Amino acid sequence: PAQWRPYAPHTIPTFTTLTRLHLHPPQHPTLHGTVHVGSLLRTILIMSDVEVEEPVIASEEEEEFVAVGGATEVKLFGKWAFDDIEVRDISLVDYIACKGDHATYLPHTAGRYQKKRFRKASCPIVERLACTLMRKGRNSGKKLMAVRIVQHTLEIIHLLTDQNPVQVVVDAIINSGPREDSTRVGGAGVVRRQAVDMSPFRRVNYALYLLATGAREASFRNLKTMAECLAEELVNAARGSSNSYAIKKKDEIERVSKSNR
Repeated sequence: PAQWRPYAPHTIPTFTTLTRLHLHPPQHPTLHGTVHVGSLLRTILIMSDVEVEEPVIASEEEEEFVAVGGATEVKLFGKWAFDDIEVRDISLVDYIACKGDHATYLPHTAGRYQKKRFRKASCPIVERLACTLMRKGRNSGKKLMAVRIVQHTLEIIHLLTDQNPVQVVVDAIINSGPREDSTRVGGAGVVRRQAVDMSPFRRVNYALYLLATGAREASFRNLKTMAECLAEELVNAARGSSNSYAIKKKDEIERVSKSNR
């Protein structure tokens, strides 16, 4: 046991030290009967003649770690890199946060993005997609469930397209945001609709809303899982296909606003 290791030659244990080590003379494990303290000290001093190997402490120079190439690169879920992501619409570059400081390992930063106007523009775009899935009351606050759905969605997208799924998500958001909308103008009973341009920030917000709504409606009362429906919606929207709910709604909004110019 550790307490029976021999003492160094230059240290002579006192009776207090022996008591702290629970080496009371009557309970000595190898010596029988009552043992005098002096004889016990002599026994320990004899045992102390044995040479003990001191642990070798590594020098500070040997402990320097060499950074492995690519080990510091941030990848979503440990798989999807952000370095090669390209935002092809120049007006949305500032509102689709997916590079630099906005690259995260998980779409769950627990940031307070609703405290100030426009602060949610700095929220990672994949996390914003996860947050839009937490709707319709019964899903409120279930962010871990939403993160798991997004993780499965990205895996399915990679199998369908053989591309980086984060790039597919970015392309889907760019294609799904309406560029023009119509608003109500007038008062006192005379109301007409006037076409207006949509801001880049609202385009991103509206695209996320349409994508999540389309996936939710497709998975309702269906054998398909939410992840499968969301993956299909994102892939169709990234391609600009009219099979996408978001693309249909975007075209409808732009058609109505065109007639109200």
